[in-house]
Amino acid sequence: MITSLHIKNIGIIEDININLNEGLNVLTGETGAGKTLIIDSLQIISGGRFSKEMIRKGENNSFVELCMFCPENENAIDGNIIVSREINSNGRNLCKINGRMATVNELKDFMSKFIEIHGQNDNQNLLDSKLHLKYLDGFIGNEIIEQKEKYKELYSRYMQILQELKVNYGDDKERQRKLDLLKYQVNEIEEANLKKNEENELEEKRKIFLNSEKISENLMETDTLLSENVIDSLSMAIRALEKIEDIDKKYEKASMSLKSTYYELQELSRDISSYKDDIYFDEEERNYTEERLDLIYSLKRKYGNSIEEILKYSENIKEEIEHIENLEDYNNKLKKELKELEVKMNKLGKEISDIRKEEAKKLSFNINKELEELEMKNAKINVKVTYCENEFFKTGKDIVKFYITTNLGEDEKELSKIASGGEMSRTMLAIKKVLADTDKMPILVFDEIDTGISGKAANSVANKLKVIAKNHQVMCISHLPNIAANADYNYFISKDVKNERTKTKVKQLKEEEIIQEIARISSGEINEISLKYAYELRNKKAS
Repeated sequence: MITSLHIKNIGIIEDININLNEGLNVLTGETGAGKTLIIDSLQIISGGRFSKEMIRKGENNSFVELCMFCPENENAIDGNIIVSREINSNGRNLCKINGRMATVNELKDFMSKFIEIHGQNDNQNLLDSKLHLKYLDGFIGNEIIEQKEKYKELYSRYMQILQELKVNYGDDKERQRKLDLLKYQVNEIEEANLKKNEENELEEKRKIFLNSEKISENLMETDTLLSENVIDSLSMAIRALEKIEDIDKKYEKASMSLKSTYYELQELSRDISSYKDDIYFDEEERNYTEERLDLIYSLKRKYGNSIEEILKYSENIKEEIEHIENLEDYNNKLKKELKELEVKMNKLGKEISDIRKEEAKKLSFNINKELEELEMKNAKINVKVTYCENEFFKTGKDIVKFYITTNLGEDEKELSKIASGGEMSRTMLAIKKVLADTDKMPILVFDEIDTGISGKAANSVANKLKVIAKNHQVMCISHLPNIAANADYNYFISKDVKNERTKTKVKQLKEEEIIQEIARISSGEINEISLKYAYELRNKKAS
């Protein structure tokens, strides 16, 4: 439940704190004092839309914060959850859940589990058709639990098999398509007849092709210089040293070293001469090298960053081909089990659907009975269960939607299409009354619930709110004495004008103040007759 609500700079609200309690909390007060702004603030803190025109004049931002006591919730800290939202005039939002930053969508999703607002411009869960099946099953209770659990087990295995078949290429066309692709890839790689060091060798050869002219010129020059200059000069030097080598050992040693160099240079000269022959390639060899490299580059783009990776990829897909080709028997077993599951799920789903359809009639009848007591005698709720012959859902084979006819002669329409805020609130109240014991939403807010009603209908609304408040914290803005008299806690909303500025004030009323407020809203003034009527209403509530 909400324990405290802090609102700052929204409309005429300057800065207020409201301490709320369990049970039925009723807000009454002057027209234009800011009661609706309090509901708007709850919508804002629940992730609802916000217009910057709502920021109090002269201020740069608005701020809403509430504290909820939810000791069993995993997000609670010492039993409390604190949620806040600050909106600046530049449109920037700052949302926090227990001090943790959150987006508006995260805030909306989080708060949807705690608070439901019934009024003109809200998006309450009961209007979400995706949740209507949940409400119907909650109304049905234990009668359907066993069948749903059995169906859930079958559905879980059903989805598991579908996923496994998908991974295993269980679809014949998909499997064949995959096999054709893998075989094409293997064939493409094998036809290339790749060798591990081939790319480097081809790259070297290609480099020579591209530089053949330059290589030829420099080899020729080197060969000429060696043979015509260096080697001839060394030969002459050797002959000169030979003439004096018997005079001193050092000349002999120098002569031997020079001869060794001479022989090495002759060998090097022969090598260089042979290099010249290597640079002559015919056009066919050039073309082959280029085409081969292009093929390797193409395969690398498809299958790996190197020849080694391409060959490894080929081995892997060969294994995958073998795996897929041997899957047929296993997949056939899975498909057989899938058909058996479908038969069981269809049978169980039909049983569940039959129960739902029967109970939907009871739920519709009970809600319509409540609507009649709320002076909506021409309104009819129809909880419609549609059995889907060829589909399986996690919850069965049904789609459940709440439809309504608000006036005689009109076509029924989805619940979310109710136009009037008062009609919507009373319809939601009727549904909530019937679902009070099974609905787990902890906080319910009703706005404009007493629009256009009085007398017997007002008593009925008050009584239903009281019943709902036994299992939920209820907040309600009202102008009816009957509802105010049934409240567990009453709050008076007023406005105060100072320095030509208006601001909202909130006060929790004591018992004598409650009597006076009931008297005021019952007749417009506080006198002996209205006070007597207020006491009677209040005593009726107490009894």
